[in-house]
Amino acid sequence: MTDFGIIRGKVVVITGGARGIGLATATALRKYGAKIAIGDVDEAAVKESGTAQDFEYYGPLDVTDAQSFANFLDEVERQLGPIDVLVNNAGIMPTGKVVDEPDALTRRMLDINIYGVILGSKLALQRMLPRGTGHVINIASLAGETHIPGLATYNATKHAVLGFTDTLREEYRGSGVSFSSVLPTLTKTELISGVNPPRLLPRPAEPEEIAEAIAKLLVQPRSKVRVTFAAGLLSQVVGLLPEPVGDALGRVLGSQHAFLDQVDSGARKAYEQRVRNEPK
Repeated sequence: MTDFGIIRGKVVVITGGARGIGLATATALRKYGAKIAIGDVDEAAVKESGTAQDFEYYGPLDVTDAQSFANFLDEVERQLGPIDVLVNNAGIMPTGKVVDEPDALTRRMLDINIYGVILGSKLALQRMLPRGTGHVINIASLAGETHIPGLATYNATKHAVLGFTDTLREEYRGSGVSFSSVLPTLTKTELISGVNPPRLLPRPAEPEEIAEAIAKLLVQPRSKVRVTFAAGLLSQVVGLLPEPVGDALGRVLGSQHAFLDQVDSGARKAYEQRVRNEPK
């Protein structure tokens, strides 16, 4: 049985914490006694979530802006003490063919999904390395181990997060700072609104399952954790297959269409407008 007592009193910062996996993680770690700080670019949503859950700190955070990120972490440390854990969770997943993807949207995905993770990790390291302790957890995706039509740029960003986190793990081995990647399967959040998961695939995860996996990482750090176990196992097995076989299997499962012509654009409209920063 996992002893979650080690989490009590830890100062945990979670980006993109106003909803979805970020909020579920904040809620779970608060249950285990952590001091929680959530940041989100959506000021109204982060205030609502922070107030409703009575988190120790919450506020606006733009992970693509170095000053915003640094100021946020400085204020957390001023109010709660040294940061023990940073969960780089903020990310967006627009769907569609890359040829139709506006350049501004490509840049927005790169800025949030990659630069935000790199920036957050750097800022956390500046604070953790002198103390010789800390844990940086970067939310990647099983999409970072595969390739899914309709998610080309998103896939690229998650591959980048995995490579970046693995490199940090070796670069700072022995420093006292731990680095972990979390690779969720499709998760029941707004991120998959209107998406019909490919047939025969393991079920989508609940955000609470991702949160529990993160909690376990704080007790026993690992380089990677895949959620769910079944989806992670399938991803690893497909990765070992010869490329033509793996690609053919993906087509049989329906990956060619799940994020393209089978998307319910009406059900997904609100999410796409928000992540594309378009007026409603």
